[in-house]
Amino acid sequence: MAIKKIVGIETEYGIAAKGKLSTNPVSASSYLVNCYAHAMFEKNTGWDFTDEQPGNDARGFLAASSVVPLIETQLINIVLYNGARFYVDHAHPEYSSPECGSPLEATLYDAAGQLVLKKAMKKAKETLSENEEIVVYKNNSDGKGNSYGCHENYLMDRSVPFSKIVDEILPFLVTRQIFCGAGKVGSENTKDKVDFQISQRADFFEEVVGLETTTKRPLVNTRDEPHSNSEKYRRLHLILGDANMSQVSTFLKLGTTALVLAMIEDNVFFKGSLRLEDPVRDIKRISHDIELTYLLKADGSKEFSALDIQYLFLEAAQDYVLKGGGEVVGGDEIAKQILERWENTLEGLSQDPLSLYKTVDWIAKYRIMDAYRNKHSLNWRSEKLAAIDLQYHDIRDDKSLFNLANMETLFMESELRVAEKEPPHSTRAYFRGKMLSKWPANIVSANWDSIVLDLGGKSLKKIPMLDPMKGTFEIVANLIDETNSVDELIEKLES
Repeated sequence: MAIKKIVGIETEYGIAAKGKLSTNPVSASSYLVNCYAHAMFEKNTGWDFTDEQPGNDARGFLAASSVVPLIETQLINIVLYNGARFYVDHAHPEYSSPECGSPLEATLYDAAGQLVLKKAMKKAKETLSENEEIVVYKNNSDGKGNSYGCHENYLMDRSVPFSKIVDEILPFLVTRQIFCGAGKVGSENTKDKVDFQISQRADFFEEVVGLETTTKRPLVNTRDEPHSNSEKYRRLHLILGDANMSQVSTFLKLGTTALVLAMIEDNVFFKGSLRLEDPVRDIKRISHDIELTYLLKADGSKEFSALDIQYLFLEAAQDYVLKGGGEVVGGDEIAKQILERWENTLEGLSQDPLSLYKTVDWIAKYRIMDAYRNKHSLNWRSEKLAAIDLQYHDIRDDKSLFNLANMETLFMESELRVAEKEPPHSTRAYFRGKMLSKWPANIVSANWDSIVLDLGGKSLKKIPMLDPMKGTFEIVANLIDETNSVDELIEKLES
């Protein structure tokens, strides 16, 4: 049986600043994170880079850049009470959600990340002059040839060969954008010129498999940092997805991908072979084809539309869940929600794509922009349309076109506020978050798989957390609640 799919999302937000910070996005991003940290914490807990090895490659070698760049370790990194990480990545503020026990929970904590960024913007504005402001956007492209990521992470069984994962996930990944693309006016980094396309990220991929994330971007990233027991687990790090404003699109993206990965682990696959002839070409062509008519070539002769391929995966997943596979994505109820959303969305795309304007980002955006374009007789190259495109991703409540679209949500505002401050109960993130909130003075640093404590002696104490499914509410809540000091906690843990 496949292992439970622990899921998380890392979102790099686009940033723009007015005033003294306008020329330096690194400084603007640092200022933003600092403002949130000062507003929320008496003491900031930094990130522990000791065990990170970004050069480890799943294909079995170590890249030359095998350590974290020095500049990254010097930029601000804070660990939040909900178990997440909020920091500066290159020139962007990034929110990395805590590890979550289901795709639905991961969608909740991704949405809670937007509250973190909203609060950071508000606190920054309070400290800046009247004509200064820092604004962030949940998008993936600046319109000038630069792209920034929304990365997904899935816990997988280390025993499954990486080559098998690549071969069997590629057709799904290349085509899933038809329901989780965020939409974009125009094209970048490609000779093809289009008016409007499905994905923000598709134009920026150049290789099928590779280690890089900012240049020569691969469809399947080979970074091998499990942040867990490396003999038992693998963390599949996917970088090709868009940052979704729609909670439904995020849930579909995470839920369908988690199910497909579980099927790969359990050697369940649809009938027939689907080795794509040119997946790098295909991801771009699918994105450029909002009519959904483009045909991908597989095995040299067979042709499939993106919808055809998604239906094949859906049918396999329906059979898989019927036979008990739903437990790996958080239980049968969540699996049922994924399958129902998946099927209804594919049916909508087949019959009337515009009927999905309440749930699918690219369709909602296209509907808004096309109506505005027709009303004002604008060409798709109009700067006004480019501004509207960006405004869709503005997370300020009074500025966002997404909010005006009145799209379906999965969570109430009260649930998001809780998730901003409380860790998920289902993973080790619970232990990390609760340790930070109860004993902040004793926490020197933390990362995904350990916490470093200062017990007042000559040396520090590291608590390893190598299993993402340990340290949950069920396992440690009473222990933390009933313990009065870190020393006492360590004594109980080691007894």
